[in-house]
Amino acid sequence: MKEVVIYTDGACSHNPGPGGWAAVLIYGEHHKEIFGGEKNTTNNRMELRAVIEALEALKEPCYVKVFSDSAYIVNCFQQKWYQKWEEKGFKKNPDLWKKLLSLVRKHRVEFIKVKGHSDVKWNNRCDELARAAIPK
Repeated sequence: MKEVVIYTDGACSHNPGPGGWAAVLIYGEHHKEIFGGEKNTTNNRMELRAVIEALEALKEPCYVKVFSDSAYIVNCFQQKWYQKWEEKGFKKNPDLWKKLLSLVRKHRVEFIKVKGHSDVKWNNRCDELARAAIPK
């Protein structure tokens, strides 16, 4: 399996409000930046969209390390919260959690927490891109 590193971030101007998401995908010496936004959303939805869009960009099953500053996402997978949430039908963001779980099950994904707004180059880049993608 190819090994891919992904950094993701979501941003929201007011919560809820307009928001943006971004991801940087790194494979070997290559990297690709993707981003987008929505007019009415939440920060958590943008964090989820960033990971979903990044995993959807992969053309084949991969071993993936996802670096995120979102405790919502990282803790969910590291502590397996999604198992109970899935059993109970996902109370929040069911559309995005169902999509994300289907993608995670296609790949071998490891979620790693990074501190937001610290000196992590690609996390900082995702933050820039996500904020720039917020619709005006």
